[in-house]
Amino acid sequence: MADSGSPRKREEKEEEEDIVCLDPSFFVDRSYEMTTFTFGSLELRLLCLRAASTDFDLTGQLVWPGAVLMNNYLSQHPEIVKGCSVIELGSGIGITGILCSRFCKEVVLTDHNDEVLEIIRKNIELQSCSENAHAVLTAEKLEWGNSDHLSGIIEKHPESFQQSSISCLFDTVEKIVRIQAGKCRFILAYVSRTKVMDALVLKEAEKHGLCVEEVDGTRTTISNLEGVIFDITLK
Repeated sequence: MADSGSPRKREEKEEEEDIVCLDPSFFVDRSYEMTTFTFGSLELRLLCLRAASTDFDLTGQLVWPGAVLMNNYLSQHPEIVKGCSVIELGSGIGITGILCSRFCKEVVLTDHNDEVLEIIRKNIELQSCSENAHAVLTAEKLEWGNSDHLSGIIEKHPESFQQSSISCLFDTVEKIVRIQAGKCRFILAYVSRTKVMDALVLKEAEKHGLCVEEVDGTRTTISNLEGVIFDITLK
């Protein structure tokens, strides 16, 4: 039998004393920098990180190649969203939704992460001082595949739609398109990383009754990856 002064007891006590509890915010980087982005003749000034926080769920704090691909496309073809109401799926810092606000009447930027929603709202506030923003900009929480979140957004913004796991994404896209009775379209800026993912995107779209068409002339290389714009509608 080991008493309280035995080496084993002392070792267990030392291990307990070594335990350090960290608040989740310890892993969150909020050192946002004001950054200027240029797409065609349009210039955006937004807060963002240069690299993501250590929390894997906070990738929305920086700008990804898919967003650059989408913004380049929309800046060249603003007629696609001109005068429309737009819902952006997975807004990140809001760079695409805010670009759309130059042409649209209403833009709803969405993300499932509260920390990311906070930076979206800060970037929306920056636009209130800009003479270039014409649309009403709002931020809403939306977890892909969450019917309650989606219903709440549709109820508050009945005319809205647009953009960015795959199955949950297409669950949400299908619901929005069907709610709008096929009157809207989903524009996907897709950056290829693996052949498996490429096939999965097409498979999930097919499973959800959606037609995927590659937009002519949009296939390009961005950040050493192949990107393309897809126009997705109900079959």
